[in-house]
Amino acid sequence: MSKIKLKGQLSDIDLRLLRIYKVVVESGGFSAAEVDLNISRAAISIAMSDLESRLGFRLCQRGRSGFSLTEEGEQIYHYTLQLLSSIEDFRTQVNTLHTQLKGELNIGITDNLVTMPHMRITNALSALKTQGPDVTINIRMAPPNEIELGILDGRLHIGIVPDLRALAGLEYFPLYQEESQLYCSNEHPLFAMTDNNIGKISLWDAVVPAYAQTPEIKACHQQLTSTATATDREGIAFLILTGRYIGYLPAHLAAQWVQAGRMRALLPEQYHYSTQFSAISRKGARSNLVQQTFLEYLTSEPASL
Repeated sequence: MSKIKLKGQLSDIDLRLLRIYKVVVESGGFSAAEVDLNISRAAISIAMSDLESRLGFRLCQRGRSGFSLTEEGEQIYHYTLQLLSSIEDFRTQVNTLHTQLKGELNIGITDNLVTMPHMRITNALSALKTQGPDVTINIRMAPPNEIELGILDGRLHIGIVPDLRALAGLEYFPLYQEESQLYCSNEHPLFAMTDNNIGKISLWDAVVPAYAQTPEIKACHQQLTSTATATDREGIAFLILTGRYIGYLPAHLAAQWVQAGRMRALLPEQYHYSTQFSAISRKGARSNLVQQTFLEYLTSEPASL
């Protein structure tokens, strides 16, 4: 891997070029970035050539074969995210000196929490926006490990994750418990059976999570016969709805299909577990007013669901 060196000092021009580069990467190419950047493809191409000249290596391959990042380009993209996040943190910290709420709040959230009956996150965001109309809120949906890394490297201010492990560099603020049950769809043979006639659950194909779980929750999934996996809860729901698999889902997420007669819980007194969710922030990091205000709204609400 080549060593990245910046030719000279970082200038305002470099920051502009890096912001363009970020949009190009996230759009998947020059053509798709035209709309978001509101500049021509030719101007984007010139900007990328200027940035590559400043850095001293090629960032991406472009042409008939399509758009792709070089190894150095991947590194620069991640460094750019960290740099722009640090700049925004500085701006937000300066705004903390004033009484007005201004700046950005970057939040990472685990998938499929919006259907919680008592959604603290929604209420806290609403209260924050009411108090600080000029606050910009950016939400990133990601697996827990990516959210943890985002908090640790400064790209995210707050994360909402299940308590799977305690990392020394993070501070935890307990929010609520999520209840999960074992489900099948109305296309599955078990749907029409009474609980007394279900028999051994291990006889049926099941979908299990491909993401991290606590030992207690993992033990619940080990009672099933796993013939499929999914990287998130929505993927598990997709496979349950095929009528070919059973699997665990949060009760609040499954409620929409249960009410529509498309799913049922199987032996709910026996097959269930709870997951604790917490807000996380970087331990020891200097808190800004926007982050502090949001955390206060998030953690001050009653815990009952």
